[in-house]
Amino acid sequence: MTENEGVRLQKVLAEAGIGSRRHCEELIGEGRVTVDGKKVFRFGERVDPRRAVIHVDGKRVETRAEMRYYAINKPRGVVSTMADERGRKSLAEYVDVPERLFHVGRLDTDTEGLILLTNDGELSHRLTHPSFGVAKTYLAEIHGPIPRDLGKRLRAGVTLDDGPAKADRFRVFDQVGRRVLVEITLHEGRKHIVRRLLKEVGFPVQQLARIEFGPIRLGSLKPGTMRALTVHEVGELYKAVGL
Repeated sequence: MTENEGVRLQKVLAEAGIGSRRHCEELIGEGRVTVDGKKVFRFGERVDPRRAVIHVDGKRVETRAEMRYYAINKPRGVVSTMADERGRKSLAEYVDVPERLFHVGRLDTDTEGLILLTNDGELSHRLTHPSFGVAKTYLAEIHGPIPRDLGKRLRAGVTLDDGPAKADRFRVFDQVGRRVLVEITLHEGRKHIVRRLLKEVGFPVQQLARIEFGPIRLGSLKPGTMRALTVHEVGELYKAVGL
């Protein structure tokens, strides 16, 4: 690429949502921006936004204009695919954007909660591949009373029919009578893993929802609704999988 080709770096950053051009120039001048692994200090640096790998403060900035990133709160009773050959209600009924999107991982039909949607194939692959160990956090309703050492047992691990499984974190979130809400975090992605893990230690799940996927939180997003991820959130996702 010659000096007159490409787009000025500060313009690319501004259009990606990092801030005003003036702010982006300040970031460049402070040495906080890298392009293809090299720090850039020149305001006039030109880049190809479709090919350049740009980081600000160590976090990847997506500069390809066609890329889309969303979070959706999948309701119970909905299959976590964009279509279903059996005619069941799918995510497509809640997605109203023109781009073709892919779901990142799955949730059981009876489990509600956070699913990511994107057309970024490389990011989706890494987020779901076991080798990257992206953590997911769930809120599960079980019936108590529960023993004090339950968290310790889950963190130590139990043996399921397809191998050992364990929780990374476990805590009691809320309790009213025998109804106990527990928060459990795993790096696992096996089918029904949370339900099977809790059932193995004697506490079958009554209701289950995923509330975090890596650095992304469900927050106050209502069932059946979706939102676009922020530039910061996309950068956190890239960071989580080493991009």
